[in-house]
Amino acid sequence: MIRTPGADVDAARLQTTHLRADDEAEARLRPRRLDEFIGQASLKAQLGLAIEAAAARGEALDHVLLAGPPGLGKTSLAQIVAAELDVPFVQTAGPALERKADIAAFLMALTPRSVFFVDEIHRLPRAVEETFYPAMEDGKLPITVGVGAGAKVVTLDVPAFTLVGATTRAGLLTRPLRDRFGIQHRLDHYELDELAAIVVRSAGVLGVPVPLAGARAIALRSRGTPRVANRLLKRVRDFAQVHADGSIDADTANAALDLLEVDHEGLDRTDREVLSVICERFGGGPVGLSTLAIAVQEERDTIEDVYEPYLLQRGFLRRTPRGRCATPHAFRHLGLEPPADGESLF
Repeated sequence: MIRTPGADVDAARLQTTHLRADDEAEARLRPRRLDEFIGQASLKAQLGLAIEAAAARGEALDHVLLAGPPGLGKTSLAQIVAAELDVPFVQTAGPALERKADIAAFLMALTPRSVFFVDEIHRLPRAVEETFYPAMEDGKLPITVGVGAGAKVVTLDVPAFTLVGATTRAGLLTRPLRDRFGIQHRLDHYELDELAAIVVRSAGVLGVPVPLAGARAIALRSRGTPRVANRLLKRVRDFAQVHADGSIDADTANAALDLLEVDHEGLDRTDREVLSVICERFGGGPVGLSTLAIAVQEERDTIEDVYEPYLLQRGFLRRTPRGRCATPHAFRHLGLEPPADGESLF
């Protein structure tokens, strides 16, 4: 096929436009207020109480640590905290804070009572992390001026602020940092009815007709995760627009999700590949994480943070001191016969 010189440029523009549209849609799907946020009832109750009390006193909210797998709403909750308090929201990520000066630049630019959100806070370098300690506790920021024998420490006042930290790996946080968060909560995967309600809400924002049966069909395959539910909804919407009348009933949703290779347990191609490698290539395990990552050509962190939590939750995998093992449920899901001594692996 012969391409004109402008064809690649046009294709790139089209792709960029599509990505920008998806980003805008994602922003519109985020709940803006606590009463719009579906699920996580215990966390909502705790946050709502703390926000109301802090607002009544005219003080900054205590520091908040949100832990849990990706896609459960940690960023949305941080934005909601700022919106409920009617204060500025400043966002960054742990890997972006490489030097103490990076944190100092952010902290000194904050206005009083601002919400400072640090995603992936477990990835802060240790020396940089320690810069937060006096700022979080005392509103002070020690800065070293000069070098060598002539160096001196100058302490700057930091406006009262709320640090909201988000982490997918709470175990990697140091205890001194973790203990400085007055509000700590782990987000759980969502129930089917909660995910269906999220799909119905998101469909309303997107202007897509979705009966409850269609919403439940999408929720069933969404891995207990709102981000996945919204991503699947947008792809099912495309399918319904091309192959149906634009509305998403259960049959349309199931046909679209089958095309996307997302099965009735919510497993996608990579999930099934992980299980297949353990079951067929390694006889059910145990398999070390590094070996598994090489076998499926994925990063260790991606397997551990993205794929493994759901497989563990659904009973497809078990962790042992010697590595990952597939359960009989995993064998049956792949249409394989579990080994006769499979239970002895655990």
